[in-house]
Amino acid sequence: MAARKPTSKTVSFGAEVTRLREEAGLNRTELAARAAVTRSYISQVESGRTKCRRDFAERLDKVLDSGTGLVDEWDEVLRSSSYPKFFADFPRAEASADALRAFEIRLVYGLLQTEAYARVLLCNDDAVRERMQRQRILTKPNPPTVFVVLDESVLLREVGSREIMREQLEHLIEMSERENITIQIAPIGYYRDARAPFVIATQPDRSEIVYLESNIGGETSAEPRDLALVSEAFSRLQAAALSPKASVELMRKVVEERWT
Repeated sequence: MAARKPTSKTVSFGAEVTRLREEAGLNRTELAARAAVTRSYISQVESGRTKCRRDFAERLDKVLDSGTGLVDEWDEVLRSSSYPKFFADFPRAEASADALRAFEIRLVYGLLQTEAYARVLLCNDDAVRERMQRQRILTKPNPPTVFVVLDESVLLREVGSREIMREQLEHLIEMSERENITIQIAPIGYYRDARAPFVIATQPDRSEIVYLESNIGGETSAEPRDLALVSEAFSRLQAAALSPKASVELMRKVVEERWT
């Protein structure tokens, strides 16, 4: 099949193929020979530049002795999801990422929300359950490195109740103690090109996908122009934000003075 621009779905599937191939101790040439395809085709699949057929995923499972891992992965990315359509293709890229960079201007970043906080925002139990399940990537073996910048107003905006806010900020403080999670607070102000929330998911092959939020939903993109814009914006945000230590001190202060 002809090469095309990667999508978050094909990239996340390709990252899983790469992981399983490396675990099996095979290079691309060796896998290609065992799967009876060319090395360039394996390269296209792993980089997300082509969408392989389901029967090829079955063949890879046999070659890599991965049970139904890749077939399940491929079925999952094609299956209708309970996520909104504008977000449905990002969780797979999020789950396969080895680094996440997130900026939030109004609410706590979804992967760091408590269940009580999420329940105020989401419309049903299934949506809450999905969000809690997404958070498992933070504590799995070899979790992604996560960098989060929150606008200071997020700490001050009441969601649900004072009790929920106190629990949420205490959770942020606790999560910031994890080696793989860095949380910084950006003082309220104007930051160029940081008008709306976004998350950048970096895959094991160093390719990137960004989820860009808007007032009417959002979209995912792997376009170099979009990635360059948000990456530069995130660098500015990190530079202007409080240090991780000062950010924790501010969160503790807000808990004591506003939510206790």
